[in-house]
Amino acid sequence: MEEEFALQEQEQNFDFKGFVFKVFSYWYIFAISIAVGLGIAYYINVRKLPVYQLSSLISIKDDQNPFFTSNTSLTFNWGGTSDKVSTAVTTLKTRSHNEQVVEELNYYVNYLQEGKYQLIDAYGSVPFQFEVDTSAFQVLYTPLKVVFKDEKHFELSYNLEEAVQASAMRYSDKKLGQVGLPAGAFKKQYQLKQPIELPFLKGRLLPNDMPLIIGKPYYIELHNFNQVVKNYQNIQIRPEEKGSSVLSLALRGNNKAKIVDYLNTTAAVLSRNMLDRKNLFATKTIRFIDSSLQKRAEELRGVEDELNDFRKNNSIIDITGEAQQLRDRLTVLDEQEQELSRKLNYFNTLKDYLQSRTDYSNVPAPSVSGIEEPSISSGVGRIVQLSEQRSAYEYGAKANNPKFKDIDRQINATKEVLLENIASSTGLLQDEINSVKRTINQLEAKVRQLPQDEQDLLNIQRRYTISEQTYNLFLNKRNEAGLVKAANVSDVQVIDEAKDVGGGKIGPNTQLNYVMAILLGSAIPLVFVFILVFLDNKVNSVKDVEKLSPISILGMVGKSRLSSNLVVYHKSKSAIAESFRGLRTSLQFIYRQRQLKGCKTVLVTSSISGEGKTFISMNLASVFAISGKKTLLMGLDLRKPKIFDDFEINNDKGVVNYLINQDGIDDIIQQTRYDNLDVITSGAVPPNPSELLMKEEMEDLIRQLEKRYDYIILDTPPIGLVSDALNLTKFSDANLYIVRQNYTRKGMLNVINEKYKSGEVKNISFVLNYFQQKAKYGYGYGYGYGYGYSYGNYGNGYHEPEIKRSWYSRLFKNKK
Repeated sequence: MEEEFALQEQEQNFDFKGFVFKVFSYWYIFAISIAVGLGIAYYINVRKLPVYQLSSLISIKDDQNPFFTSNTSLTFNWGGTSDKVSTAVTTLKTRSHNEQVVEELNYYVNYLQEGKYQLIDAYGSVPFQFEVDTSAFQVLYTPLKVVFKDEKHFELSYNLEEAVQASAMRYSDKKLGQVGLPAGAFKKQYQLKQPIELPFLKGRLLPNDMPLIIGKPYYIELHNFNQVVKNYQNIQIRPEEKGSSVLSLALRGNNKAKIVDYLNTTAAVLSRNMLDRKNLFATKTIRFIDSSLQKRAEELRGVEDELNDFRKNNSIIDITGEAQQLRDRLTVLDEQEQELSRKLNYFNTLKDYLQSRTDYSNVPAPSVSGIEEPSISSGVGRIVQLSEQRSAYEYGAKANNPKFKDIDRQINATKEVLLENIASSTGLLQDEINSVKRTINQLEAKVRQLPQDEQDLLNIQRRYTISEQTYNLFLNKRNEAGLVKAANVSDVQVIDEAKDVGGGKIGPNTQLNYVMAILLGSAIPLVFVFILVFLDNKVNSVKDVEKLSPISILGMVGKSRLSSNLVVYHKSKSAIAESFRGLRTSLQFIYRQRQLKGCKTVLVTSSISGEGKTFISMNLASVFAISGKKTLLMGLDLRKPKIFDDFEINNDKGVVNYLINQDGIDDIIQQTRYDNLDVITSGAVPPNPSELLMKEEMEDLIRQLEKRYDYIILDTPPIGLVSDALNLTKFSDANLYIVRQNYTRKGMLNVINEKYKSGEVKNISFVLNYFQQKAKYGYGYGYGYGYGYSYGNYGNGYHEPEIKRSWYSRLFKNKK
């Protein structure tokens, strides 16, 4: 029981060392797999286009307008430099920003030329530019060939095996569609600047400053605008140092000229947009003032015409001194009322925006209406700034981004403060307006005491003065806003623009491809070997036998390369012959331990046919005979007789003939051409081999033969298939169970283990046949016990050198 438990414990351990040897044995598979992987890597590498990375440096400054005062509060500090840097980084990655850059550069039009293995990007080196008709559908992802016939004429062509419905896009509204491309070869000649009017392409080719090569093929390929924009949103943006306002912009691509133009254009577009955002109040205010100026100018002209008509139609030219005093006082009061009304109207307009709208970008600056309260000016600037930030984040952040909630919270807080300030200021303004109106009413009562002509002239002059003052006020504000806008500069400054100064190549990483080829080339065979080992249920090494059975190993016999089975006679100095001598020595040691005298018998069996028991029997008999012992080899495998061919004898008479009392013992013994070695073949195949071997005649035969020979070798049927060998063990002094390396299945040893444990079979030992001491089969003990000098400097003294076959003959030779 202890042995059984020990055996089960051994079976649970993975033979890592054996697995490693197994892996090494398939070195040629690894070599082929790695070679194929390297070949594929080379094929990919030579066809990969070079990858470049170029960069530029920009600075996000905080330039304040030198004309910024409380009276010209048309620009605002948008949260400081740090906030501007964050906004710039987000903007550069937004879809809307990159759409502007791609649209400006027309990067949805690809210019290609023929490379060594494929078409390559020819941006910056083609002698023309394709002007796309954005109102028509253009075919996508179809290279159209352009070949110049002379300096002004070119041929447009393509070649399709079959007609297709290709994807198309109308770039004016970015709408996708389909266009038909007829099958066959299409060719048509055009002139530069001549419109191209085709169902799948509309536009024209314009010349540029690049040198023109007659006959050289170029290609035009239009891409999906949205996909191009998405690709360029991967631009790399990082601050030069933590918290720095200097940003590094980097972009990768296959064409350096294309990268340079994109980096410089994206900085220019950012600068332009940030300046527009900085000028937002000034721009909105100028637009508001322009519309107001137009109304005031019309009003002023109307009053002026009325005044001229009045003077023309009446004899009165001017008013008296008393009326003049009244007019001057009323003019001052009218101006105060107008100013207060403008402020009140602005507050009402601002209140309406805050309460009913979410877009605050159209609110004019408070200074336009003469409001100088810092709380109002800073509040309006803050809420416009936050609104702009939120609009910028909409293109670069997800809807559930925490930034949106934070901005909305700040907008609501600022709005509440503004509404409180508006309510307070509105009440004060209304009181002031009422007070001014009361004074005006008192003065107007005195005016009504004047002659009618003077009253009319005074009223007209009064209205004229009010219109003129209002017009001049808006005109001054217009000039002030224009001055502020003109003095503004962008907060984006290009420190180091992108430029191709050579270098910049970062790929393809061909070394990585080769490393991956080696890794994958090694991993695939490794998985293959692991599966083989995992699924392998055959005996491959000595360790396997030791794990699977408590039966000891008597010896090992190597792989024979001879066509004949009589290795001991034909290659007496070979390693295999030595292994049989070692096996003979081990058997003699067993016999001495058991103190056997006289004839000794050896039974040779195995699990199934093909494991080499007959080979072992023949050579074991041969090695005993060579030692001068009279030896007999008996073929008791009555179902499959084999031993006669190699000894050049016949199988006409044998054991079967004796057992059926057809021939005597002398009739069935056949002498061989080798001294001291006789053979008894099995004879004709009987219908009842098991019953014949159990007859008393079999026991009589063995007893008679023991008197004549020193050693009897019994070549029996496989014990795993039939019971014949089990019945013959009673005649044997030693039993050899043949296990063939990489052939005998591990489960087959269970049969002999059970019989050994139950005591049905005794004095049994394993002989490993066809054993190769190579990594493929793990590790062992050499070719038997006591003949381990088969190679090296001892080869010429003890063993006959074996002829080694070429590697390809060994690789493709079928196993025996």
